[in-house]
Amino acid sequence: MTKPIMIMGCTSDAGKSFVVAGLCRMFANRGVSVAPFKAQNMSNNAAVTALGAEIGRAQYLQAIAAKVQPDVRMNPVLLKPSADTQSQLILNGKPAPELSNIPWMERKDHLFEHVEKALGDLQQDFQQIVIEGAGSPAEVNLRASDIVNMSVALACNADVYLVADIDKGGAFAHLLGTYMCLAEAEQKLIKGFVLNKFRGDPLLLGNAMEWLEDKTGVPTVANIHYFPHRLPEEDTLHHRAEFKSGQINIALIAYPYAANMDEFDNLIHQDNVSVVPLRDGQSLADFDAIILPGSKNTAASLLHLRESGLANEISKAAQRGQPIFGICGGMQLLGEQILDPHHIEGGDEQGLGLLPIVTAHAQTKTTKQRDIDWQGFKLSGYEIHHGKTTISKESEKTRCKSFIEADLGWQQGNIYGCYLHGLFDNKGFINQFLGNLGWVGEADDHTVSLDAELNRVGDMFENLKWL
Repeated sequence: MTKPIMIMGCTSDAGKSFVVAGLCRMFANRGVSVAPFKAQNMSNNAAVTALGAEIGRAQYLQAIAAKVQPDVRMNPVLLKPSADTQSQLILNGKPAPELSNIPWMERKDHLFEHVEKALGDLQQDFQQIVIEGAGSPAEVNLRASDIVNMSVALACNADVYLVADIDKGGAFAHLLGTYMCLAEAEQKLIKGFVLNKFRGDPLLLGNAMEWLEDKTGVPTVANIHYFPHRLPEEDTLHHRAEFKSGQINIALIAYPYAANMDEFDNLIHQDNVSVVPLRDGQSLADFDAIILPGSKNTAASLLHLRESGLANEISKAAQRGQPIFGICGGMQLLGEQILDPHHIEGGDEQGLGLLPIVTAHAQTKTTKQRDIDWQGFKLSGYEIHHGKTTISKESEKTRCKSFIEADLGWQQGNIYGCYLHGLFDNKGFINQFLGNLGWVGEADDHTVSLDAELNRVGDMFENLKWL
């Protein structure tokens, strides 16, 4: 067992998740037994392990990069935002409502022991641990409640590398300022600075790296050139696309608290397919299909649809016969009613009424991986929802039928819904879905293409000769 390596950032979105994934694949390709770790993640992009535990999608991907089974110990605390000032707290893979109501600054006493145990257990099982921080360690207002940055580094005496996104400008000020905000014991853990997303001639850096080392005693150990890749995003949908005439155009409704948006990556990367995220009301008449993704707060997402005018546009698209597909919370929104007897979200709501189904939120959360035989294909995916959905009693004799599998999804005409996440990662499903829209092509097996992309990223880190 070697000392843990920890990647921290000067800011959110500095590239920490990408760096950890790349390093995990680099070490794995060397034959090193390696595992990722992030004490606390805040994201509505969540995955389910083989044992039914919920972890952040970033750590799930990093485990795949490390060529190991995703494990709840890799992300013991997950916060899933459901309102501006409220998040569901997932502890060791399961919801912990009793802790969700504890003020943020008081949670460390309840959570850090779980962080230390998870990390300690991983260290016993793997030669190398690559740890990801969150946000920035320079957030001095959060120092007392920290369970994810320097508290972790100090607890395991990690070698810390601080990453700055140079593409955004101000990288050297960010690095120096972050370093100066740290306590002396924390500064001693910083082994190097990393510049991420550098474009152009390295000579443009001049003597800036020497200047920074003179100020801090810390060298800049890596300059990662801007590296376009197809790895999933951690939590924010950065994808931007426009309607393109002559292509298959799919409207992806990006309402507030949309969840698991990374599951559409395989659609986004197909040739002659334009997946257009829509946040505001506009006509949907020209789109070949419309997708409603999952949601961590269906009430808030539904309110946005109605206030923006998108609800009316979706209804008109349904009447025109355009395919509309809802996944998990998106399917619930398409139904007649969403009942919330335990006040898990925002109370009872009337849905869009496009599928004759009723959803009731249950206190127990369903989290499990699934393998399903469907139309000659093997579909792999996962469920992650509080909702229990049934056909409404008034509509039992309608033409509504099961979709994918009984009690998992429903279809009525051109309206589809399903609880299974990850459908578009399946070659058989994505080819049939796009083929029904008139697409001519053959989608790759996503597992194979993702592995090849991780190798490409891992090779790039190997060539940096940083670690």
